[in-house]
Amino acid sequence: MTTGSDPRTLKKGVTMMANREVQGTVAERLKSLGVKGVLVEMAKNRQILRLRCEMPTCYCPNGREYFDPWPDPRHASERDWSPNADHYPTMKMDGGQLKPWNVRLAHVYCNNLGLGWRSRIRSILEKDPTLSFAKIAEALNKKETVLVPPPAKSWTAKLVRKAYVS
Repeated sequence: MTTGSDPRTLKKGVTMMANREVQGTVAERLKSLGVKGVLVEMAKNRQILRLRCEMPTCYCPNGREYFDPWPDPRHASERDWSPNADHYPTMKMDGGQLKPWNVRLAHVYCNNLGLGWRSRIRSILEKDPTLSFAKIAEALNKKETVLVPPPAKSWTAKLVRKAYVS
């Protein structure tokens, strides 16, 4: 095996990511990570062009293009950085389906956090549809258990809107 000057380079055109080789088409790479279904089909149809978290805010410490393979069993805690399908723009709870027109690629963790924020903000609006995003931000900032999307230090009306519509 020939090594270049970059320690991540194993062979010409092949780099290491999380101690595994990254090569092949996006569909092949998704399959090698244990992904099945709509994401693989979308990649085969060139509807997913890069293996990259498409959430508006990605929290992966290794970056948007890093993905862990799905663990066995799939519900194991090591799945945070595995690739999965985010129901977007129509959430699953609103009848959204895993169809190419309603899916984006996301890390499990990023997807869960995004869904949590959208659901929390939605429930606040369902209780009082007259609340401004500024009032919602104020309410979220009072709750110690509600995380704030980095790099922000606190919720703002603009951040509430971004979290709600993304």
